[in-house]
Amino acid sequence: MRLLVVEDDPDLNRQLSTALTDAGYAVDTAADGEEAYFLGDTEPYDAIILDIGLPKMDGISVLEQWRRSKKTMPVILLTARDRWSEKVAGMDAGADDYIAKPFHMEELLARVRAVLRRSAGHARNEMECGPLRLDTKSARVTYEGVPIRLTSHEYRLLAYLLLHTGRVVSRTELVEHLYDQDFDRDSNTIEVFIGRLRKKIPADLIRTVRGLGYRLAQDGDEA
Repeated sequence: MRLLVVEDDPDLNRQLSTALTDAGYAVDTAADGEEAYFLGDTEPYDAIILDIGLPKMDGISVLEQWRRSKKTMPVILLTARDRWSEKVAGMDAGADDYIAKPFHMEELLARVRAVLRRSAGHARNEMECGPLRLDTKSARVTYEGVPIRLTSHEYRLLAYLLLHTGRVVSRTELVEHLYDQDFDRDSNTIEVFIGRLRKKIPADLIRTVRGLGYRLAQDGDEA
């Protein structure tokens, strides 16, 4: 999953980016409202963490412009603890959640997991496809109860396929949602990671749909 962190405090921006990257997300960052608006308007983020008090354009104005442009990605607002009016204005502007500063990083990570689940129609942290299970809270993957060790890129790819079980996911979509701005979009990295995943889980679980992309096999699929 690819996230955007918008925070003008460089220390907090760095802390958020590091924590989210360590949790398995691809992370882009912005430090002002104008840059944030541009990135959110042009890049396909799965969720955005947006501070309200930003230079150049405040967070609520950024959010309102995204929503007027029909951008539907989940947005979590960062607010000052004693500014309840900002929280109300943010929710009215189209925010999906908010968290008050100062906060524990684990709470933010939990809220990110929650908005990602809701946006994809999942109610639990655990996603499954037959005997394959992935727990987004613990970042633990098992097959028939046996743990599977994955690299961060392999985990990210499998999590995205599981989050979108039931449909074909194109290579372009995978690249756009799993890697940050600096990723080489012309590389064959997706095919490499698909190949590695097929060596760690039953190979026929990830089906190639020729000319379209990949999907996870479901009950009733033919081999």
